[in-house]
Amino acid sequence: MTNERRMPSTTADERTMLEGWLEFHRQTLARKCEGLGDEQLRFASAEPSPLSLMGLVRHMADVERSWFRRVLTNEDVAPLYWSDEDPDGDFHLAGTDTYQEAHAVWQTEIETARRNAARFGLDDVSEGKHRRTGERFNLRWIYTHMIEEYARHNGHADLIRERIDGATGD
Repeated sequence: MTNERRMPSTTADERTMLEGWLEFHRQTLARKCEGLGDEQLRFASAEPSPLSLMGLVRHMADVERSWFRRVLTNEDVAPLYWSDEDPDGDFHLAGTDTYQEAHAVWQTEIETARRNAARFGLDDVSEGKHRRTGERFNLRWIYTHMIEEYARHNGHADLIRERIDGATGD
């Protein structure tokens, strides 16, 4: 794998540290997908779960979209891959789905997330609310949650990648 990740600074201020860890985990997921073809990226490692590397990328695109667009800035955007009828739609892949498309959408959502977050301070409260709970969140909470979300799913990605080709590592 060739994706170079940058370790977050060990002496940075809080915002730089949070942004650094979020970027580290974004890069980790991309790294877990490197060098694989679409069929490998569609591989669901543990039946009956549809969890796959491509599904994780699609899922994280929707997670980025939800927290940094719908919640943080109150933007009225529809989910990318899931619906009320198919809440796990991000993991339900069709034969025509490609990693190139999923990666491009994910990167677009990450760039939008960076731009939106740059407009807020860590203590600033979101303009939108969580769709289920109606709660508002400060940017610090959103960053912390996103780091946790990526870290958890990167653990899944580790196991899936190992099942595909034996590759291990952080």
